[in-house]
Amino acid sequence: MPAKPKWERLADHLRAQIESGELAPGDKLPSTAELCEQHSISAITVRQAIFKLRTEGLIEGVQGVGVFVAER
Repeated sequence: MPAKPKWERLADHLRAQIESGELAPGDKLPSTAELCEQHSISAITVRQAIFKLRTEGLIEGVQGVGVFVAER
């Protein structure tokens, strides 16, 4: 079975943090640059993961402010 793409592994990691409560509703996610550095991945890969979590309703972005865990 092939390994998951990097963006999917990041999405899984962030989803697990949200579901466990490590990241609570209203918490701000690290910036794209911070996530790139922490996970040794590109900005495009981070954006793909963020897009996936947005479509799932787990996070929401505020223009010019950041990305936050959505209220449930």
